[in-house]
Amino acid sequence: MKKIITYSVMFGIIFFLGACASKVSYENPEQVETLTPEFGSTDLQMIAGKMVDSLLATPILQSGQRPVVYVHKVKNKTDEHLDTVSITDKIKVALIKSGKVKFSAVSEANDEILKQLEYQTSSGVVDPKTAKTFGSQIGADYFLYGEITSIKKKEGKTENFYYKMTMNLVNIKTGIIEWADEKEISKQAKKPIIGK
Repeated sequence: MKKIITYSVMFGIIFFLGACASKVSYENPEQVETLTPEFGSTDLQMIAGKMVDSLLATPILQSGQRPVVYVHKVKNKTDEHLDTVSITDKIKVALIKSGKVKFSAVSEANDEILKQLEYQTSSGVVDPKTAKTFGSQIGADYFLYGEITSIKKKEGKTENFYYKMTMNLVNIKTGIIEWADEKEISKQAKKPIIGK
């Protein structure tokens, strides 16, 4: 009888743990994500898409010159923890793929670039014919920067979430803002009458 009870308890525990296990499935990353009203993957894609389309339509990128751009990480001015590197990277990757712009790696890898130049020119290990030297980097023509802000309001069971992304492209030589645009996102969530 003890064995039956022991096996029943063990089976019950295994069944309970199995029922509590998460079920994981792959989803289409382009699919609209509506799990919560907070900033999510769909918002990131909408913002990046708007900024890229707008920037590609500017005369600066229509000239065929492929200007060099220095990009600064998007500033997060919301009260949420947002991965602004992902927003910046999504915009940068789409612009590079367009073939209409080049990006300077100085903001991301300047220390590594300098270490590699130092190694190639001073170590004596690299063949001087193939060593890259200081003073050959190409200066950026433009500086791209932006920020994301938010406003949240709650009344009863209804919450409103508003996000605004603004980006600017500055001519480094003149200091003039040559392009600017913004993308607004507004979402509303209503909690059920019964429950939390």
